[in-house]
Order: sequence, then C-alpha cells, then structure tokens
Amino acid sequence: MILVLSSNEDAHANMVLQRLAQLGHQATLVNLAEFPVHVRLAIGYSPGAPADHHLLLRDGTDLPLASCGVVWWRRPQPFRIHAEITDPAYREFAYSECFEAMNGLWLAVDAFWINNPSRDADAAHKVYQLQVAQSVGLEIPTTQVTNDPQQARAFVEARGAERTVYKSFLATEQNWRETRVLKTHELELLDAVRLAPVIFQEYIPAQVDLRVTVIDRHIFAAAIHSQDTSYGVDYRMEMDQAQVEEHELPLEVVERLHAFMDRLGLVYGAIDMRLTPDGRYVFLEVNPAGQWLFVEDRTGQPITDTFVQLLVERDQ
Repeated sequence: MILVLSSNEDAHANMVLQRLAQLGHQATLVNLAEFPVHVRLAIGYSPGAPADHHLLLRDGTDLPLASCGVVWWRRPQPFRIHAEITDPAYREFAYSECFEAMNGLWLAVDAFWINNPSRDADAAHKVYQLQVAQSVGLEIPTTQVTNDPQQARAFVEARGAERTVYKSFLATEQNWRETRVLKTHELELLDAVRLAPVIFQEYIPAQVDLRVTVIDRHIFAAAIHSQDTSYGVDYRMEMDQAQVEEHELPLEVVERLHAFMDRLGLVYGAIDMRLTPDGRYVFLEVNPAGQWLFVEDRTGQPITDTFVQLLVERDQ
C-alpha cells in the first residue's frame, strides 16, 4: 500500500490518488493536521517480535504501517493540538511530544520514501542547496547571505542595486515574498538586515526561466517565457500570463542535475534555473515538494503518470 502524507485540499495528492485508484492500486492519504485530535498512533515493541506500528485514522481505519511499501512525503501539515490545552507552555510541550513520537515513527518505517523526511528537510535549506549545486558543477549566482549591514552594502556596491536581487529563505501563503530587484530607494533600508539574514544575489538575466521536474531518473524541463510578462524577475508573479513549453536540456546539465539530486538524497524535486541570453544554465533553487501540474497542463508532459508509475513500481 502507498501512504500519502499531505492535506485533503492538495491538488497534486488528489490527482495522484485518483490515478492510483484507476489502476486499482491501494493508497491512503493521512493529514497530519488531524493528529493527535482525530488520528491516533500505537507503537509497540516486544522481545522477539516484529515492531508494531499503527495509525488509527479519523474514519476508524486501522492502518498498519508495515503494509506501506511506499510513503510520499508530500507537504505534511503541522499537528493541531487539542483546544482543551490552553496554557501556551503546555501546548508547546504537547506539540514537542507529538513531534518526537511521529519523527521517530517515520525513521522506523521500512518503506521507499519520496522523499525521506530527513533528506527532504536538509535539501530545503537554500544555503545548502547552493553549495551542493556548485560542488557538482552547476553554475550558481554570486550570492551573499548576511545579517551584517556592511556586508550587504559591499555586495550591492560591487554590482549596483539594479543588478542585485534579494529574497527570503522561506515563503508561506500567509507570509509570501517574491524575488525582487533592489530599488535605489531601498538602499537606506539595508541596516534592517541586522534583524534577520537576507539572501542577496547577482541578477541573472534570462532568455527564459526553466522549471525542471525530476522524478528518480526522469527529467522534465519546461521553458517559461517570463520576460514576456510584466514581471520578469520572478515568473511566479505572472504565471498565468507566461507561455510555457517543453525544453530539452543539454546532456551535461542533465548529468549534473542527477548528481545534484543524488548528493541531496532526493527522489523528487522541482528545480528552478535560468537560461541566460548567452546560453548559460544557472541553478537558482530546488523545492523538494514543488508543484508540477501547471507545467503538465501547458506542456502535455506526462509528469503525473511518471510519478504514479514510480509509486506503483516501488510498492511491490
């Protein structure tokens, strides 16, 4: 059986579950936001007996984790603590206990992971991504990560504000920040980096942006014509306006991307790159749980079917 750790509102998870059902393959979605209020766990160990790991789901399903051949770590949601715990310190303690129990459980589950939670968490760190990308021969932008205003100013002065972009480490729906070119009037705000580190990078001009979806040894590359939109710095701002088409990567880039994924220990990843006007492929970042449906819808690339096939093959 295939276990999907996501939310009920996740379009990607729902699409994959639908395809698996059409193939007659058993799969279950567990929303970790329902733990511990509506989902319960039971972890048992006895001398001379195999480990006993179970989840009791909201609908009463008893899910033995030994039956799971594949686990898809697809954007699991934070736990929701019982409302009856009102003291902030007690709520923090309860969350910590849930976190420790569940994380230990995932380490104990003998299954094929997409992606392994520990490797997924490591790979999500942008500073680490850049180092690994550079180590396998991928070109990366000149970068300065700092909370030192003097370092920030020196970086900007070396190339000019108009050739500098800045971005955050993490983005959520509640606190989302696009990549921005530094404006001249924002130079006076550089002292604010003392409050929290900021990622500064050289601006990489684009012929097109590239979204590269990697599924095990399969690579699907798509060119996003971001420069034809009203905001060419970050294609996510005008995604509905941009033309998207299939793109063939040079073999050398493909090999380096596979080396990058192997070094990170990832089975799946959505990689953002830029193809410069002079033909250079520049790595920007990888999202270990990035979206692919917007690419598949516009290019016709069989990304969902390839992903589903991998799940089925590994759940044997």
